[in-house]
Amino acid sequence: MDLVAVQSARVARERGDLALAPGEVVIGGGTWLYSEPQEATGVVDLLGMGWEPVTRTDDALVIAATCTIETLRGLGPFFQQCADSLLASWKIQRIATVGGNIALSLPAGPMTSLAVALDATLLLWTASSERRVPAAEFITGVRTNVLAPGEVVRAVEIPLSSLERTAFRRIALSPLGRTGTLVTGRRDATGLTVIAVTGGTTRPHRLAFGASPSAAQVAASVDTIDDWYRDAHGTPDWRRAMSLAFAEEIRGELA
Repeated sequence: MDLVAVQSARVARERGDLALAPGEVVIGGGTWLYSEPQEATGVVDLLGMGWEPVTRTDDALVIAATCTIETLRGLGPFFQQCADSLLASWKIQRIATVGGNIALSLPAGPMTSLAVALDATLLLWTASSERRVPAAEFITGVRTNVLAPGEVVRAVEIPLSSLERTAFRRIALSPLGRTGTLVTGRRDATGLTVIAVTGGTTRPHRLAFGASPSAAQVAASVDTIDDWYRDAHGTPDWRRAMSLAFAEEIRGELA
């Protein structure tokens, strides 16, 4: 796809460079940029910021927005499962970024699925300020999110306690098709169980239970979801039914 509207391109090297001119957009890997027509008149490359892809603090795993999907895959089986749900060739995974996938706010964004299941917090930056938003509250609908003008996703902060036990279920209508529904879950040492439903809904849903939930509790929580997505890759009824089945499997696996 030719970017016929783009008139300028620059590389951000320090925080002040994140001050965007009218019509400018930020890019990480840029794999989405060439996939369909864009309205941007200028692009600002975040890779020049030199953010360390993955760092670890005393209580969190911090993944930079510019960390590639390929790098993320190396962090463990759960990360690999989510990364492979992108259904992209190894060439795309080498370039596509974690922050870019989340910021696109697509229903089938696997990095969103990962972040919501692990109760991650998104660090958002402007040229002069920052704030944190729970990953489960970041996306508000198809291609919409809470980013304010001039804000970018800086990092995904995952509590280490969220990595103790995880579970993953996914289905598509064809082996290499777009995700029909993706249900992820985790349980920590306190007994907190979190089940995330994504892929088949217009926005992510985080279902949390203070102790090991019953099958009826999980089913009732899934039934509160009212924004099942309809497209060529699945109907709302099918997505709901598969999500119910997967949520029960994950409940049993984590119990």
